Amino acid sequence: MKHSKHIGFLILMAISSNLWAYGSSSSSSACAKPKFTDFTPAEHSEVAAGSDFSFIASENTASNSIVVTVKDLATTLKITPENNGTFKISGKLPSPLKDVYARIAISAQSNSSCLGDAGWLIHINQ
Repeated sequence: MKHSKHIGFLILMAISSNLWAYGSSSSSSACAKPKFTDFTPAEHSEVAAGSDFSFIASENTASNSIVVTVKDLATTLKITPENNGTFKISGKLPSPLKDVYARIAISAQSNSSCLGDAGWLIHINQ
């Protein structure tokens, strides 16, 4: 009889320690990173030097935190709020980039300070 009480106690301890290790769903809030979609020009496209690019940032994006670089060169951005709460981001490829593959790299924070990043690769012609 004593052994069954000890086994039951050990099982109860194992279950409760596993619950503590993972936390409850209310205490472990996931970070809602900003998302980026609708990349223009499309990935792997060939474009002329100095061409326009654009994408959409999700509604939880802190618009003042959006940074875009193209092959590590900063770009000037136009940020337009859309009716659905998202942001349309547009800019021009840096003019010194010619006959090169380049990644349009995006980083931004959400309104809850979660960092998100994305990007796409294009080929810039002369």
